[in-house]
Amino acid sequence: MNRVPMTVQGERALRDELERLKGVERPRIIQAIADAREHGDLKENAEYHAAREQQSFAEGRISEIEAKLSSAQVIDVTKIAKTGKVFFGTTVALINLDSNEEVEYQIVGEDEADIKNNKISVSSPIARALIGKEENDVVLVKTPSGDTEYEIAEVKHL
Repeated sequence: MNRVPMTVQGERALRDELERLKGVERPRIIQAIADAREHGDLKENAEYHAAREQQSFAEGRISEIEAKLSSAQVIDVTKIAKTGKVFFGTTVALINLDSNEEVEYQIVGEDEADIKNNKISVSSPIARALIGKEENDVVLVKTPSGDTEYEIAEVKHL
């Protein structure tokens, strides 16, 4: 079985979602189906069909989350010695050498990636270029929009 890297925060978020789906959404949907059944003919009952669709989505998501958690390799970067090297879970402060603009990214698992919150997937071009490099290294990142050089200003274990 392939292990999928995941941060502690990513695992917590999935477990919270799973708990909400099982403890809140599933009972709500079951009640909605029961209420809709009381209205009679199920063939033309829009509430019943909507509730069954919600149930299908929720059960599918529950199965998906359980599968992800079962194959997760949770990595807690706060328990790894600080060496200045970039690896999964670290937060990297970069300086764009063309524009002198500073950006900060955390390298996370596929499901945790959220560019709005500066979380990039470990399989993204920038993360692949950064993995294994150290503070003060200059890294060439090849992206569809062109090549960009970054200097690694700092590697943080948050």
